Amino acid sequence: MGMNEVQHGSADARSEVAVAYLALADGELGHAARHLGSAFAAEPELPEAHQALAELAAAAGGALAALEWFPTDEAYSGIVGCMAHLYAAAGFWDAAVDRLGAVIGAEPERGWAQVAWLARPDLAGLVSPEAVGRAVAAVTGGLPEGPAPAGLREAVGPFRALVAAVLERHPEHTALLTLASVLARRLGEPEAAVRWAEQALAVCQAEIAQDPSDLDRYVDVAEVYQRTGRPAEGLPWLDRVLDIDPAHPTAGPAVHALRHAAEGGGTEHLLALSDHLREYPDHGYAGHLLAELCDGVPWLGHVHPASEASLGVLHRILADPAAAPGSGIELVGSHLEPPSTVLAVRMGLPRSGIAYKCVPLPDPRLPQHEVGTRLWEFDGPAARPALDPPSRPAAELVRQVASVGWDAPGAAYDHAVRLSGLSLGDLLAVCVHPPLPRDSAQGAYLLGRQPELWVRAVQTFACLGIAHHHADEPWRASRRRAVLTDLLFGPEDWVNEAAGFALLATAWADPAAREEVGALLTDRMTAVGLAWQERDATILASLCRLVLGCPWVERGVREVAARMLAAVTRYET
Repeated sequence: MGMNEVQHGSADARSEVAVAYLALADGELGHAARHLGSAFAAEPELPEAHQALAELAAAAGGALAALEWFPTDEAYSGIVGCMAHLYAAAGFWDAAVDRLGAVIGAEPERGWAQVAWLARPDLAGLVSPEAVGRAVAAVTGGLPEGPAPAGLREAVGPFRALVAAVLERHPEHTALLTLASVLARRLGEPEAAVRWAEQALAVCQAEIAQDPSDLDRYVDVAEVYQRTGRPAEGLPWLDRVLDIDPAHPTAGPAVHALRHAAEGGGTEHLLALSDHLREYPDHGYAGHLLAELCDGVPWLGHVHPASEASLGVLHRILADPAAAPGSGIELVGSHLEPPSTVLAVRMGLPRSGIAYKCVPLPDPRLPQHEVGTRLWEFDGPAARPALDPPSRPAAELVRQVASVGWDAPGAAYDHAVRLSGLSLGDLLAVCVHPPLPRDSAQGAYLLGRQPELWVRAVQTFACLGIAHHHADEPWRASRRRAVLTDLLFGPEDWVNEAAGFALLATAWADPAAREEVGALLTDRMTAVGLAWQERDATILASLCRLVLGCPWVERGVREVAARMLAAVTRYET
């Protein structure tokens, strides 16, 4: 999920600083560090927070020693911001810029770049262009595609000034020139974007003129074109490489990435990248590109978000600082929602209940086809798990394996192989009895702010575990196929989506399963789409994206999926 943190105002930041000072007075440096992380997350520019951080460093015996008190597994913005400032105080400039870039990218509209050390006139000579390049990549990842608004440009301004200063010292660093061109384009500086892109191309082409046999330089030229918005112009350079070396470890993957960009997205070339990686597992660049292109895309890079009305109420209560821990709510919904919604509400607010006034038609409690696997029993609109809880070891293993995000569908499929030894009974039971999130900063965020994402992650990886059940059985006759199909066509629920993703990931990993998986997902999407014409069907957008993840499906079907997705998205917003 990245560095998520609920935003607070100055009063919250100052109160966190005050508590940090009390902890410092008692010698509790770890306690002070956690509260300073919260203070910086609330207001990165607060002078009192910076002063308190300096006093923590002094109490710890120096900035480097103070770093030990900040938990590295808690990647929320305040902690990472504190680490950036401490590295700067210790003179570790690469690490400082690296981490500052991460928090700017996570929250570019905020004042992370408004810090004195970033404006040092000699900083450009103290930091490496490689570290600045990593920071630029992180920052651009958090910026909108179009020209940024004035306020955002002002917030990022000091960082952009450092990039320009470093390029003056390293005018032939093609990677940084390329990344800087992207940064300038997103900040609404077309002249600088073109200048740096042309400068990068000139450097690459000069190197090719000196040594035409260096095929990697041809790839560099192609990627400059791709990153600066002209992917079609880069393809001929890759074709020249592949004519010479058809198995080139970077040109082969890069051609799929450039075609993806040149054709405006879709999943055809992402699947080709995944297939390339399966054929050449030592071509790590293919995995890097695939992860970059899947990042932030529902189902390709993370669980699909949920949109049920009761979740909106849940989020408002969880975000209210006045809400008592462990408080509960009694919701009354106008229409039945997927049963798993109740799991999420009760995970976030354990003493809660949801009642629904009516069951709309077509009845979402009825499976689309006859199924042999049941997860839910219904008493009118009220649903309850049809299975007993899973064994404690099974629940704990799923808890450790489940994740909200992944690099690509194939990566999620491979990661879930750790669950292949669990019984089908346990994997099914965990879908309706999800364990709590892991004890970590991200786990605390999910439990305290978006528990539905964790429930969906558990269900997703439980279904991926089912996809590995008795993997030696031929797919068409396998128990894993039969169970996932049952879950896909069962009563409308988030488990339909999780099973659909497990089928999709299986098809990405196994070309022999693609035709059938595409047909199954299309069948389910079509049925739910017809129901959506009569009533709400909150799983439809997710099913549409699953079908769009099947580029082998007929173009007409994918066009229908895209139109339905657009219609549902307009309706939900």
